[in-house]
Amino acid sequence: MNISAEMSEITPISSKPAIAEKDSKYKMQAAAFLGLVGGVSAIFGFSKTLGKAKQSHSKLIEKSGRDAGILLEEGSALAMRALGWGTLYAFIGTGVFCYGVWKLSGARNMEEFRLKMGQGLPRLTKDTPPTSRTDFESLTDLMKYLGSGCKE
Repeated sequence: MNISAEMSEITPISSKPAIAEKDSKYKMQAAAFLGLVGGVSAIFGFSKTLGKAKQSHSKLIEKSGRDAGILLEEGSALAMRALGWGTLYAFIGTGVFCYGVWKLSGARNMEEFRLKMGQGLPRLTKDTPPTSRTDFESLTDLMKYLGSGCKE
């Protein structure tokens, strides 16, 4: 059998599924990276805050004595419980809100959702210059501008 005959029998594989798979893999890696960075920064911030609170807690006990320590322990337990419930409510509330917007849009996938939101929201173009002031010397200048009702 001829090599060129064997080569003609081989059907070329479409590159579109490979590109879609590569794009999907990239998106998953990007989402994992952002999740990891967000999680690590949240854990770092939370532990730093707890460390500062415990440090000030020990200084207060040294000044006030044992009775203040007992009250602080009860307050700390209450604060930790409130933080836990607040975090749970925030995650559940955000999830329910996002799921509700998704369902109300009637989209079946992310591409459809993007198109529907693009049709419903105003377009932002780079061609039209802003009609209001955009450069401010300081935060005070910005606050004065906002306080005057953006009339300058």
